[in-house]
Amino acid sequence: MPGRHFEDFRIGDVIESEGATLTDSQIMDFALRFDPQPFHMDAVAAADGPFQGLIASGFHTLSLTFRLIRDTGIITGTSLGGSGMDELRWLRPVRPGDTIRVRVEVVETIPSRRGDRGTVRLAYTTVNQRGEPVMTCIMNHIISGRTVAV
Repeated sequence: MPGRHFEDFRIGDVIESEGATLTDSQIMDFALRFDPQPFHMDAVAAADGPFQGLIASGFHTLSLTFRLIRDTGIITGTSLGGSGMDELRWLRPVRPGDTIRVRVEVVETIPSRRGDRGTVRLAYTTVNQRGEPVMTCIMNHIISGRTVAV
């Protein structure tokens, strides 16, 4: 089933994702490749670190957050990329065994002058299994419209 077109998004619409549970190895693998800090990739060092244990990189949380929303199908076949992100905040550590879910709300729709697309601003809230927010941001998604520019 194709995703929503630009015209299908309404301010106030809410989309919720399934959950994903992070493992020690997923956290460490991501950190080794993209954010090699001891509290992300070394359980022994992390135990004595500022978070008293291993935590996921914020960039890992952000990447998984986007993946979970993409997996809802909401932008399948209609996404034309993005134009940026605002107000990114990492609020709580994500630890091995945590299950995160994502809730997005449409906060703005901006039609393109081209007429064949628009920007949909989605306010993301990523929560853990206790419903505690771990990350928030607003992403600008460029979404194709039903009409084709001539």
